Amino acid sequence: MDIEQLELNPRIRAAVRRAKLRSVRDVLCCGQDLHTLGLSRSDVQQLLRTAAHACRRHRPITALLLRDDPSSLRLSVGCAVLDELLRGGLPVGGVTELSGESGAGKTQLALQLCLSVQYPVQQGGLDSGAVFICTEDSFPSRRLQQLIREQSSLRSDVPESLINTIKFSNNVYIEHTADLDALQECVTRRVPLLLTRGLVRLVIVDSVAALFRCEFQPSDWMERNKQLISFSSKLHQLGHEYNTPVLCVNQVTDVFSGSDDSLGPLSSSVSPALGLAWANQVMVRLMMRRLQRTVSQGDQHSTLRRLEVVFAPHLARDGRDAAVWREGVRGLQT
Repeated sequence: MDIEQLELNPRIRAAVRRAKLRSVRDVLCCGQDLHTLGLSRSDVQQLLRTAAHACRRHRPITALLLRDDPSSLRLSVGCAVLDELLRGGLPVGGVTELSGESGAGKTQLALQLCLSVQYPVQQGGLDSGAVFICTEDSFPSRRLQQLIREQSSLRSDVPESLINTIKFSNNVYIEHTADLDALQECVTRRVPLLLTRGLVRLVIVDSVAALFRCEFQPSDWMERNKQLISFSSKLHQLGHEYNTPVLCVNQVTDVFSGSDDSLGPLSSSVSPALGLAWANQVMVRLMMRRLQRTVSQGDQHSTLRRLEVVFAPHLARDGRDAAVWREGVRGLQT
């Protein structure tokens, strides 16, 4: 943005012109001390505050607004018990992380959200599709088809006539990225195109840790964090600009006994991957765990899981037991 577009005191504007600072970027990134322009401390603060405000496209969202604003949309998980834990579902316009060990049910829940987003807003959806970015394994299309066939069992709150009118398979867009360059290309070019056309209102990355873990050595942590922050910044931009939820599935790392680690649930022996650099980029952190119990439902048997809220500005640190059935992930009534 050109510096002339800012509403500045004439005295400050004249000093900026003398210093040949022509854009907001020049003001925020200039190497010289702004006090040398002949401005007082309050003038410098006003200049920096005005320039920073011009860079912010959206007003910051407070935790109180997330909790109390009835107009703020949520994407339902498709299960009343889990939606109760999340106060209606995933928040729209923010980045949510879902971490857990292999086989915990993370991808199952992500697939379930790909279908939930296609329902009308009255049924907890966003009346649009989803883009699913795979960075590890091939897309589980067979499981998706099974979930589609079982939607009437999972969503008994929705009239079957409505379920039959939704072409679920046609509204799930699949991307495979084999390296970080392909991932950046995907979120920078192809995903915005789908969002602009109104074809999707949910972005899923499964998983965020895979490429960042395999392409960098431990000694390259600074470059890794730089690219990680750049990637997360793009996800935040997509979420805010298109008012869409972004879900990032994450791997976990072991926590050694006695270590002081609060990035995961207090009762867990693992912690979400990518450390503090990534933890500071997500608004909501959820974790799924497998428990040492089996539950039954008719002719079905499932290992018990637990979905936990690790942190969120609008949610209490809590959890619900759940199980993975043919029709999808369901929370268990206590």
